Amino acid sequence: MKYPFHFKARGVLFNHARHNRCFSTEAESVLWRHLRGRKQLGFKFRRQHPIGRYIVDFYCHDYCLVVEADGFVHQENDNPAYDAERTEYLNHRGLTVLRFTNDDIILRTENVLTDIRKILSNPPPLRPGEGAGG
Repeated sequence: MKYPFHFKARGVLFNHARHNRCFSTEAESVLWRHLRGRKQLGFKFRRQHPIGRYIVDFYCHDYCLVVEADGFVHQENDNPAYDAERTEYLNHRGLTVLRFTNDDIILRTENVLTDIRKILSNPPPLRPGEGAGG
């Protein structure tokens, strides 16, 4: 079985993702400069990538790794609960989610990249349906 790349994302999300790529936040732009072109240990990242019913900021398919850039809005109203639900949804599909604040990305870029490289330097995770005899 081929491992899903978009987890059955609907077509409208691809249009939203394209729009989001045109209007990146400063933190997303900073992080993208360091992730694009296989700059982190040779792994490909995609930005504003549809997965199921969500669009994630950055996605490395080889490592089932999602990287999220969270601005202040993620701390307001019901957004923390929404983010927790979203993370649970992604985790349930075998994805690892790393969340960084915009301030961390902009002011402590190297620390963020170190955390990402720690994940990428370990063996890739087993994907659903893989494993001994799978």
